[in-house]
Amino acid sequence: MSTVTADKAPAEAGRNSVWSKRWERFRHNKLAMISLVFLALMAIACAMAGPIEHFTGIDANATNLLRRFRPPSAQHWLGTDDLGRDVLLRLLHGGQVSIAVGLLATLITAVIGIAIGVTAGYIGGQFDNILMRMTDCIIALPLIPVLIVLGAVDLTKIGLSPEAASSPAVVFLRIVIIIALVDWTTIARIARAGTITVRDVDYVRAATVSGAKGPYNVFVHVLPNIATPLIVAMTLSVGRIILFESTLSFLGFGIVPPTPTWGNMLTNAQQLIISAPLLAVYPGLLIFTTVMAVNFVGDGVRSAFDPRSETGSRSH
Repeated sequence: MSTVTADKAPAEAGRNSVWSKRWERFRHNKLAMISLVFLALMAIACAMAGPIEHFTGIDANATNLLRRFRPPSAQHWLGTDDLGRDVLLRLLHGGQVSIAVGLLATLITAVIGIAIGVTAGYIGGQFDNILMRMTDCIIALPLIPVLIVLGAVDLTKIGLSPEAASSPAVVFLRIVIIIALVDWTTIARIARAGTITVRDVDYVRAATVSGAKGPYNVFVHVLPNIATPLIVAMTLSVGRIILFESTLSFLGFGIVPPTPTWGNMLTNAQQLIISAPLLAVYPGLLIFTTVMAVNFVGDGVRSAFDPRSETGSRSH
């Protein structure tokens, strides 16, 4: 009898763990779950662009003016564009770039924001004031014009060769860095607020009195206790950054053709909106649905990580 009870205890503890409860709350959010499945399918489809291109023998960047504006067919499921390129393959390749920019820029944004916010909150005093005034200055800047100005910077002026400056890898990294440099402020403020709260609790003070240094307290006590709002903020940032990248590409300051992104595909289609409206509908719809799905997942994560939502989930 005691053995059965002992065996059940770990399983029961696992079911009642914090992360299990959070998953349960997230799973009961139907809109967030549907959005998560949609994003997973979108990521898988974009990842399959290369194999599909190899299997079908179609080059997504190869032009053929003899097959311009072909309607959907068994060979070209979404037809071809004004240069005879397969629309579906270019959408999938463009999704790889747009999603990769969103994820990588979010990661860099989180590193910058957490480093500044935690440092300001933990040290405090005049150092905190300087970092937060710098953050206020970044927030006060008009975001889209700043992104456009930074995107128009000629990289050959800083020593890069014209070939390197125009290479897809450098252009991709430039867009990621530009967005990260101006979008870290929200995470920095969240990290600072959480750090100020945690640094004054008794166990952190006791660790300091016992000889624990600042880095130890930050990594062992502060960051684990402020991880919840930071995860939520990072989730919501992905959709916003995808939209930023699409805006830059649409305005001609992002990823340059022939490398496709949803933004520059939308730019190329704006002159064909009367003769071939679907060329604008496809990338625009993907941008809209992907950003909305990311935001719904972010809302679901926020609700799942909010302890106050546990009562609501029980009532259902």
